[in-house]
Amino acid sequence: MNQKLKEKILESLSAVLPITGIVLLLSILLVPVDLGTMVMFLVGAIMLVIGMGFFQLGAEMSMTPLGEGIGVQISKARHISLIVLIGFSMGAIITISEPDLQVLAEQVPSVPNLTLILTVAVGVGMFLAVAIIRILFQINLSTILIGLYAVLIVASFFVSRDFLAVAFDSGGVTTGPMTVPFIMAMGVGLASVRGDRNASSDSFGLVALSSVGPILAVLILGMFFSPSEAAYSAAEVAHVQTTRDVVKEFLFSMPPYVREVLISLIPVAGVFILFQVLTHRYPRRQVKRVTVGFAYTYIGLVLFLCGVNVGFAPVGALLGNEIAAEAWKWLLVPIGMLIGYYIVKAEPAIQVLNRQVEGVTNGSVSAKSMNLCMSLGVSASVGLSMIRVLTGLPIHWIIIPGYLAALILSRFVPKMFVGIAFDSGGVASGPMTTTFLLPLSIGACDAVGGNLMTDAFGVVALVALTPLIAIQLMGIVYQYKMKLAGTAPVQEAEALDVMDDIIEFEEDDEDGGQ
Repeated sequence: MNQKLKEKILESLSAVLPITGIVLLLSILLVPVDLGTMVMFLVGAIMLVIGMGFFQLGAEMSMTPLGEGIGVQISKARHISLIVLIGFSMGAIITISEPDLQVLAEQVPSVPNLTLILTVAVGVGMFLAVAIIRILFQINLSTILIGLYAVLIVASFFVSRDFLAVAFDSGGVTTGPMTVPFIMAMGVGLASVRGDRNASSDSFGLVALSSVGPILAVLILGMFFSPSEAAYSAAEVAHVQTTRDVVKEFLFSMPPYVREVLISLIPVAGVFILFQVLTHRYPRRQVKRVTVGFAYTYIGLVLFLCGVNVGFAPVGALLGNEIAAEAWKWLLVPIGMLIGYYIVKAEPAIQVLNRQVEGVTNGSVSAKSMNLCMSLGVSASVGLSMIRVLTGLPIHWIIIPGYLAALILSRFVPKMFVGIAFDSGGVASGPMTTTFLLPLSIGACDAVGGNLMTDAFGVVALVALTPLIAIQLMGIVYQYKMKLAGTAPVQEAEALDVMDDIIEFEEDDEDGGQ
């Protein structure tokens, strides 16, 4: 097996294993689950692990070089209208391929899947264009974020409350394993051409601004759709008796995902072909590697979506429903907090981010302290989400104070940490949040008779909110340590060199894995 692929599958295993262990314990101690259901869950988990492994490697091999190359070319363009068009088109195309968004769309009852996906894609495209313009014209990220979130908060009071949670969830799921490698690489490509002392801090923030677009777009969409127009039908685990039944269930469910993924990836592959024809940027060896990356991405997405929708997510909904239906339903809160703690510790993208921050700060902010801070924060977020499910607590009561705190902090921390913090929100709300925590919330909400749209949705949004505060607090700690030591914070040029080294290392590592 390809060594790099093996590493990615092991990383995916570390992400899924804690959740699988918790589910097994719950099925033994609290919620008895029949053997057929457990086998479906385990097969779904295996497909999820393998699919995530293929997908993450494929996205790194194809999305990262494509994003960086387009970022460099955009920096050289002289027409603002062309820059905006390219930014919008790439943001929309990449978002349509995002697996987390497809999982979310499957679970929103009142909006057709394609309508929600296209709405979110337009939102990401528009704001990715805004983010590129911000980098090119060196507009302060904190200032623009304060203005945009003020607009979101005001707009949220004029839209049906049934769409608030879904809107804020969409901001978290769009910045997933497909879009993050591409958008962050585009930011580095844009910054590398500039080369000034503020380039590295400005290279962060593309993911942050791209997360605002979907929220605003879905809030506007909420004016045209009513949740009462469609009823939610919970996904049920298929009843199986033999191993042949299990295999047939997954095989017969796979063809729709084969078609959907092919349709979503064709535009991205087309962009790469057109970009290569026009620029001749990549040598033959790299073209071959990107092509293999697209193949890995395709295989991974098919396995991921089939495993999630057929075997993994339905068990999350089943457990949430069974636990919430019992007298000890409040156990959902500590159970959710435990799951949240391990989800963020196991997310591969979080570990990459933590190592990046440790490198940029020359070890002043360690990956270990980042891990602990993020784990505790996300654990609290999931606990709050379960309280919302059980009590119907309005999401406004958490979102508004949370974003106000994050935006106030952004005025007092180093510029680089503002970009890292707001980028990391989407990284924290990764595949495991969408595929397990959201179904868990939906199942529990159904059991207590709550409003699905207002009470169950929102868990992704709260998980995405925590890093905005946690990482900026780490930035304050970093600044304080530098002050005590009498040392100037890391220079922007040095930070940019670190980022370039990271990218070069990853590319060399990928070459070695071929």
